Amino acid sequence: MYIFDTLTKSKKEFTPLESGKVGFYHCGPTVYWNQHIGNMRAVVLADLIRRSLEYMNYEVTFVRNYTDVGHLSGDNAGDADTGIDRMEKAAKRENKSPDEIADHYISTYVDDTKKLNTLHPTHTTRATHNIKEMVDMVQVLMDKGYAYQTDLAIYFDISKKEDYTKLSKQDLKKLLSGAGHGDVADSDKKNPGDFSLWFFKAGTHKHALQTWDNPFSNTQGFPGWHIECSAMSKKYLGDTFDLHMGGIEHIPIHHTNEIAQSESANGKPFVNYWIHNEHLLVDNKKMSKSEGTSFLLSDIEQKGFSPLDLRYFFLQAHYRSKQNFTWDALAAAQSARNKLNLKIASYSDGGVVDTDSKNQFIQALQADFGLPEALSVVYAVLTSDLSDSDKKATILDFDLVLGLDLVNTTVEDNLAVDVNSLSQEIQGLLATRAHARSNKDWATSDKVRDELLRFGYEVKDESAGQVLYKK
Repeated sequence: MYIFDTLTKSKKEFTPLESGKVGFYHCGPTVYWNQHIGNMRAVVLADLIRRSLEYMNYEVTFVRNYTDVGHLSGDNAGDADTGIDRMEKAAKRENKSPDEIADHYISTYVDDTKKLNTLHPTHTTRATHNIKEMVDMVQVLMDKGYAYQTDLAIYFDISKKEDYTKLSKQDLKKLLSGAGHGDVADSDKKNPGDFSLWFFKAGTHKHALQTWDNPFSNTQGFPGWHIECSAMSKKYLGDTFDLHMGGIEHIPIHHTNEIAQSESANGKPFVNYWIHNEHLLVDNKKMSKSEGTSFLLSDIEQKGFSPLDLRYFFLQAHYRSKQNFTWDALAAAQSARNKLNLKIASYSDGGVVDTDSKNQFIQALQADFGLPEALSVVYAVLTSDLSDSDKKATILDFDLVLGLDLVNTTVEDNLAVDVNSLSQEIQGLLATRAHARSNKDWATSDKVRDELLRFGYEVKDESAGQVLYKK
């Protein structure tokens, strides 16, 4: 089995630290807002990789964190140490405490991940529940001479880590000499590239809402974003573990800093394989709140799609490739999933898994988690000479990875309604909706869809046009 390792920029044969077992850390959300479908793609991709490993008989310890303090808004501009805390910003926006904000958005996030049929992590943990572990690691870094303290914060001195940029491949000399972003608010900071391990309740953070006692000062403070993941991954997976996954946006700052502080504190390699997923685009552009393209899972559902339609859509692109979301592409994924459901539901039980097909499926997974290629094996089985019962057994076995919940589908769930047999009122509503969609009148289209739901029908936009299903 081979995995593309971002650190070495090469496909490496996978050899876990402990035979048959995998430690897997996935960077979770900052829980200050709802997560858009780009974030959900990352969740599904991590789930697919985890399922693939478990399908190949590895025992996976899968850890995901929730960042509920310390992630500053300056990260949007390429500097994670500037701006205000995102949780604090949300608390003021909604007139709630940071804990209430975290509770609400964690709950929404978990609900969304369940709808997408992702497996629950072995461990989930919140940053605010691990302050002691973070303080202990900061203290070790100070004792070893990798960190220094000012009146405003404790910083990691990047000049002390010779291979600091080994993940990002940035020019360390430029970072040390002043190129790029730096927190100019702290005149005692040695290098612009030095990053915060701990902020004190002082300067721009003198009114911080979430702060803790600490051994560094009489002033309370809070952790920097990067130290959180280093401390939490160490707690659950040890000093060194197998897989660390996150979005490509984490490479130059967040993951670079995780490596520096973890290896400096622990005196050991941090992660054996770095996995980074590419971004989801919308209409070939970056997702944007201002342009109304930062869609949530609820937006998908409101347009009559199942979250599993979105999961199927995500299966069609490799994790290291950008994927372009359009409503037409999602409709095509919905149509393909419905046809697959109907096929499986129509087949009889009692078959056996085809060994040759399973080997092809595993080979696709072993090639850097090639899920699109694995999905193509499904359709090769459907068109093969296997008996229908063997086709069903084989594809249900594959679904342990794909996660499309094929085992629970029935023929009745997937039969389209004969529109011609319905009342003139229902047919008229469909005609009104079709006209509205042709004119891109989405408000009318959605209104008609909701009215059809009240009649007990769900309308879906498939390649053949509008298709009606009995709810």
